Amino acid sequence: MNRIDNLFKHKSNNILSIYFTAGHPTLTSTVDILSELESSGVDMVEIGMPFSDPLADGPVIQDASSKALGNGMSIKVLLEQLQDVRSKVTIPLLLMGYINPVLQYGVEAFCKKCSEVGIDGVILPDLPMNIYQESFQKYFEQYNLRFIFLITPQTSDDRIRMIDSLSSGFIYMVSSASTTGAKAEIESSQVSYFERVKGLGLKNPLVIGFGISNRETFNRACSYANGAIIGSAFVKMLTETGDWKDGIGKFVRGVK
Repeated sequence: MNRIDNLFKHKSNNILSIYFTAGHPTLTSTVDILSELESSGVDMVEIGMPFSDPLADGPVIQDASSKALGNGMSIKVLLEQLQDVRSKVTIPLLLMGYINPVLQYGVEAFCKKCSEVGIDGVILPDLPMNIYQESFQKYFEQYNLRFIFLITPQTSDDRIRMIDSLSSGFIYMVSSASTTGAKAEIESSQVSYFERVKGLGLKNPLVIGFGISNRETFNRACSYANGAIIGSAFVKMLTETGDWKDGIGKFVRGVK
C-alpha cells in the first residue's frame, strides 16, 4: 500500500506534515533533516524542489529556493541523494515543486525514479488538471505515486468535487488566496471556507496548508481537516538556527 494511503488509513486527525526546501540550508542536509523530522514525530514530509521562479511562494521559501539552487541542488541531485533514504526514513515523502523542471527531466523518467527511491506522492501546483489527465496521469498511476491537487477559497464546489474524483492521497487545501507564509492566527473568512469544504463530504482526506505556523494555527486547522502543513515557519527556523538538528525537535514539540 502507498505510504500516504496507509497513514490516513491508520490516523484520521492531527496529521502534521512539514515542508522544507531540498538543498537548504546546505546541499547535503536533506536526508539528515528528513531523519530528524521522523525522529521528532512528524507524520509526513513535503520536500521542495527549488525553482528559479517560485510564483506561489512567499519571501522565506523564495529565499531558501534561491540559496538551494546556489548550493547546486536540482531534481537530478535530489533524487540521487534520496537513493537510500528508505533505509533511514519510513514516513510518507512527497516532492513539491513546479512543472517546468519536471518536464525538463522527463515526466515518465521522473515518476520512475521517484518510485525507485521511495517517494509516495507529488505536488505540482502549476500543472493544469486537464493536462495532467490527458498526458501524465498514466505515469503517476503506473508508478504508484499519489498526485495531490490544490484547492483555494475561490475554488467552486463543482470544481472541488471534480478534483476529488481525480485526486489520490489527499486534497491540499490552500488556506487563503495568497503566497506561502507564516501567520499567527486563522481568520473568520478562512473558517467559512474550511466549513464549506468539510461539508461537501469528499472521499479524499483534507490537509490544510499556507499560513500554518504554530500550535494554535495547527490545532485550529486540524479541527476542520485531517491535518495541516507547516512550511515557511519551519524553513525560517532552518535558516536562522545555527544548530538546526536541535532546532527541529524543539520546533515539532512546539507544534504537537
